[in-house]
Amino acid sequence: MISFSCRLARERFVLDANFSIPGGCVALFGASGSGKTTIAKLIAGLERPDRGHIAIDGRVLVDTAAAIDVPVHKRRVGLVFQDGQLLPHLSVRQNLAYGRYFAPKDEPSVPPEAVIDLLGVGHLLDARPATLSGGERQRVAIGRALFAAPRVLVMDEPLASLDAERKLEILPFIERLRDELALPIVYVSHAVEEVARLATVVVRLSDGRVIAEGPPAEVFASALPGGGSDQLEAVSFLTGKYLRGIAEFGMTILSHPAGEITLPGRYGSGNAAVRIAVQASDVTLAIEKPHGLSVRTVLKGHVRTIAAGDGPSALATVELLGGDRISAYLTRLAIADLGLSEGREVYALVKSVSIDPRAVALLGSRPAQPGR
Repeated sequence: MISFSCRLARERFVLDANFSIPGGCVALFGASGSGKTTIAKLIAGLERPDRGHIAIDGRVLVDTAAAIDVPVHKRRVGLVFQDGQLLPHLSVRQNLAYGRYFAPKDEPSVPPEAVIDLLGVGHLLDARPATLSGGERQRVAIGRALFAAPRVLVMDEPLASLDAERKLEILPFIERLRDELALPIVYVSHAVEEVARLATVVVRLSDGRVIAEGPPAEVFASALPGGGSDQLEAVSFLTGKYLRGIAEFGMTILSHPAGEITLPGRYGSGNAAVRIAVQASDVTLAIEKPHGLSVRTVLKGHVRTIAAGDGPSALATVELLGGDRISAYLTRLAIADLGLSEGREVYALVKSVSIDPRAVALLGSRPAQPGR
């Protein structure tokens, strides 16, 4: 359990945020300047609130009313930053060992060999940071944080400085931390795809305040059609089961009660469950089952709600056969021309190439790396 209630006033910014959430991976999500990093620093002890209370699993780190402020080195918070911040004159082995200086002698921690295996850095132990790729440096930085036996891991936009390929390399390792170590993670990001894949709970921030809190499917589905950046943040979650792979084209087909979902890349095997996140701006609706299109994913359902703003856009939510819901941005003109209304049978179309591989996750098993 992570309990946070703090106020911090600066000259041009005021943080006044409250949330209390269970373990797992908690994503702090919002635009730049919304307060994500400030909350991470307050948890780690790098900032002090004007007033507030912070507790991790019942252990109080900050309580201004009771004059409690646990020092940084005693908070048991593992920190991972954008650039890794490895010590350049030390080898990977020595960088990892550096984290052990901060581990309590009398408390159990993850065995070093398990951390090295978990992050796949065994072959890098004698290398220096300058010879590592960006993804390798971040894996070592995560390992150093784990060697300190933290009670919570705070990751401040750990993938922001990496290219798309390196991001895909790191995401499965963070999933393993979440699933295999059961270590609470506070994950700071403004990337919808990363949060959709990793988070068990999302705390959405704007101007220093919490504006939404809950499971990713609920938080990201709550965006309303008002144009601007929000139009890219309405996200739906679909779960299908591995049906077959098409090796010659590098594709995976998932079965879903509403139809088949076609994914670029290779995901799963057997009867594995796969969850994908789909942005509403990548969904098209049809009132008849289409033919002769390049779109491969066609899912049957009925319109559940239509929410229209003041502008030309609207957000339609479709309940698919099987219970999943998918949202689509479309124009109010299209709604009128198609005669869309609540209860109308429709087909939701999703282009395979629009599905971001960062937002695809295997459920109930070790995550697979796309294309491997």
